[in-house]
Amino acid sequence: MRTFVLFVCLLMTGLLSAQKEPIKVVFDVTSANPEVHRTAAKHLRLMAEAYPDSQFEMVIYSGAIEMVDKKASVAGETLTEMVKRDNVSVVVCEQTMKRHKMVHDDLIPGVGSVPDGIFEIVMKQQEGWGYIKEVN
Repeated sequence: MRTFVLFVCLLMTGLLSAQKEPIKVVFDVTSANPEVHRTAAKHLRLMAEAYPDSQFEMVIYSGAIEMVDKKASVAGETLTEMVKRDNVSVVVCEQTMKRHKMVHDDLIPGVGSVPDGIFEIVMKQQEGWGYIKEVN
């Protein structure tokens, strides 16, 4: 019995300390579906609030370009608030911007850009970031 109690205590200590570890997560958004945009922004907000010591980056490319268009985004309000947080960045692929004839002034204020969205995600994963693909 004493061994069992010791085992449970050690297990709980390990679990509690693991939950305190900051995490790093990159979100991959490519869908043109506005519902995916809303859901992805909501996931980003909930995780950033729940884990304030962790880092989050949302990478937008391909069909998801409208998600960061300040005139058309259904998630604009949430993203505007999220990019103000120290632990969140939202970036869009410059190749996607070029294809859609968008410039930085078309983006939600605070949204950054990266030369290549896929490469950005690959680099984050190589650095140990977790990966979430937002799909419909």
